[in-house]
Amino acid sequence: MNFKYLGLLFLLIPGFFGTAFGHTIDSVGDYRLEIGWMNEPVVSGETNGIELFISPLEPGLPLEEQEFKNGVSGLENFLKMQLILKEDKITLPLDADHNILGKYYAFVNPTVSGFYQANVLGNIGDTTVSLSMHPPRVDERAYIEFPESSDLTLNQLIDGHTAVVGEVNDLKESVAIIEQSNFQNSIGYAGIGLGTVAIAIAGIALVRSKK
Repeated sequence: MNFKYLGLLFLLIPGFFGTAFGHTIDSVGDYRLEIGWMNEPVVSGETNGIELFISPLEPGLPLEEQEFKNGVSGLENFLKMQLILKEDKITLPLDADHNILGKYYAFVNPTVSGFYQANVLGNIGDTTVSLSMHPPRVDERAYIEFPESSDLTLNQLIDGHTAVVGEVNDLKESVAIIEQSNFQNSIGYAGIGLGTVAIAIAGIALVRSKK
């Protein structure tokens, strides 16, 4: 057996497991609930959605060995999802997947990176659901952007505004210095003029005194 290819296989396996581990699994009553983002990696500023899978628990199996099967359909009018980030929260309706029974979507555009909390609220039959779950972290959009976007961003606008304000202030200072200089020059010219007039008057007076 070629051990080089065996080593390559071991490198690839964690990637497949990582995809599976992107979902979070919990239970309420006799039901298994699983959530995860529709599109991964999850980045801010991109329309996405949380997938919700609901199926009956298989008796005798621990939660970590439970799999999604025999999905429970028809719950889109009885469940909702509340998404929370710090002090902000929004309540999202659920849309059923028409191809996979027991699979639902809550569409959202996460505008800020961070860890979101997803609360599943409502009823599954006679079972009341109030379950807090945590999908994977939302990353900053710049994490996958390449090359750098040429669009004006808010920061660029702020920086441009700051630069313009700085230039205007510099211009004001320059105008003030020029005005002050002109004022001082005007005083100087006036003084020279007055001195010339005084000398002329003195000369005339001297001439008259000699006569």
